[in-house]
Formats: sequence, C-alpha cells, structure tokens
Amino acid sequence: MSAATNKKLQERLASAANAFQAERFDEADRMLQSITKIAPGVAEVHELQGLTYYRMGKWVKAIAEFEAFGKLTGSVEQHPVWADCCRALKRWNEMDRLWKELGAVSPGPELVEEGRIVQAGSLADRDRLRDAIRFLEKAPSPKKSPSVYHLRRWYVLGDLYERAGDNPKARRIFSQIIKNDPQFGDASERLAALG
Repeated sequence: MSAATNKKLQERLASAANAFQAERFDEADRMLQSITKIAPGVAEVHELQGLTYYRMGKWVKAIAEFEAFGKLTGSVEQHPVWADCCRALKRWNEMDRLWKELGAVSPGPELVEEGRIVQAGSLADRDRLRDAIRFLEKAPSPKKSPSVYHLRRWYVLGDLYERAGDNPKARRIFSQIIKNDPQFGDASERLAALG
C-alpha cells in the first residue's frame, strides 16, 4: 500500500471515528466498509466497526467484527461489548466464555467491572437473579473512594436487590451511591421510590 493510500485511509478512519462520536452511525458504517475493502486486516477498523454495529443494534455483525479484532490483536478490550451483543442474542455459552477470558487476563479494574456488569445482567436474564446478586456481591470492594465503575456496579446490584424484593438492601446500595455521587444517574429517584 502506498504512503498516499495509507494516509487517505487514516484520514477516512479519523472521519469515521468523528461520525461515530457524533452518533452518525450509518455514515461511520459506510466509511468503515470502504476502508475494509481496501485494507481488511486493520484492527482499529474492525474495532470501530464492531462498536458502530453495536450502537446500531446489529448484534451478529458486531460480534463478527469483535472476533476479527480479537484475532488480530489478542486483546480482550472489547469483550464486555462483545458479551453484551451475545447477551442480546441469548448466546449464554459464548458470554460465559468471554467473561472467563476477560477474568483470566484481568486487563484493568474498569474493563473487568464492565464485564462483570454484563455477566450479572445475563444471569438475571436467565432467571438466575440470586446468582447475579451473589456474583456482584463477591466483587472486590474499593480500597479508597469508589470510582465511577464501582458506582455503576453498585447501581446494578441495587437494581437486582429491588427486583428480588429486597428493598432494605436496595435502599442501602442506592444510599451508598448517593453518598459518593449525589448526581449519579437516577439513584436519588430510585432511592425515593423505595420509600
């Protein structure tokens, strides 16, 4: 590939990324497909294409792109999003495999927490609400003040407690979230609704 073609493809990839950020997913998709025709083995293109399809709700296409990204890079960076696509399609075995791979590599707390949230949601989707709760309860507690990813996990746990009819625990979790971030999502409203 010539330097000029490479430069043009990099510019097109940057434009596709801008379209994605602006939530113009059809435009991003068209640009990414045109890049793939010329340079099919570019990991960044498969990653962004997977994220674009994910945002468009095209789960099967997104999975194919995340598989290609994973093969090209060996990275588990997109495993939580890939798993969420599998969750939408009820591909439970594939989801469980992705969680195990993510956990084995343990790439960083934020990414692991995102995977943990998706996995807990899939357990709840399979009518395994108690398993989902136990799964999140076993997650490590923050050593210092909680990060946003901890608050996200707590929010899901609070929601699961409420769905399971354990309102006292749900209230405690939503209170804990508000104590750390009074503006976090609709945690205040959820707490107020619990009485």
